[in-house]
Amino acid sequence: MPAGQVRYDNLTPAVKKVVFRSRSREENPRWTNFHEYYGFTPFYCEPGLRGAHEKGGVEGQVGYFRRNYLTPVPQADSLDELNARLAEFEAKEDERRIGARMQTIAQDFAREVGHLLPLPDDPFATGITLTPRVDRYGMITVKMCRYSVPVRFIDRKVTVTRTCDDLTVYDSRREIARHRRLTGRGAEYFVLDHYLEALLTKPGALERSEALHQARAEGTFTAVHEAFWAAAEKALGDGS
Repeated sequence: MPAGQVRYDNLTPAVKKVVFRSRSREENPRWTNFHEYYGFTPFYCEPGLRGAHEKGGVEGQVGYFRRNYLTPVPQADSLDELNARLAEFEAKEDERRIGARMQTIAQDFAREVGHLLPLPDDPFATGITLTPRVDRYGMITVKMCRYSVPVRFIDRKVTVTRTCDDLTVYDSRREIARHRRLTGRGAEYFVLDHYLEALLTKPGALERSEALHQARAEGTFTAVHEAFWAAAEKALGDGS
């Protein structure tokens, strides 16, 4: 982590209110906890034209990265894929020289790394906590996306911890489901195992279920499962 002060624009997740004609800020409490946990002090640019000379370098680098790597907007099927592509972009930047400098960005960073503070042993918990209710389809809605949970929790309120990467569902303190975070508005994710209890009483619903479709697409419903299902249908009839 950087030592001392780190310069920031007045980004909304960090700053709730700019105190008039000063550098004092009313911070988002989560942001305050974050920078205190890692031991650095944010230094906020002045808003408007008065602070244009302070944040121009930061905004210029953001614009450079956007023009060179995010235009057109990258298309990815998951956060993991997008993060991997961003890591590739950053690796390319390591070999770039800024202006007429002799050293590359990676070489300059190697000289500075000894001045950084060590990271704490445990990472800061950045997740938010929500308490949705499980609907009659065994689904919860979190930020306009839907995720399955075991059907025995239908009509129960559960506790959800959502981070930038994943989403964990708890009944009281017991974990009952874990998902990769969805990014598309209205996206849905089903886990076939969450519906097995219901399928015991309605086995005919399995064939047309979205949970089975997704399990086949992911490969979790394997050829062995298909063979077992075919054998059961042959022995017991359709809908078995």
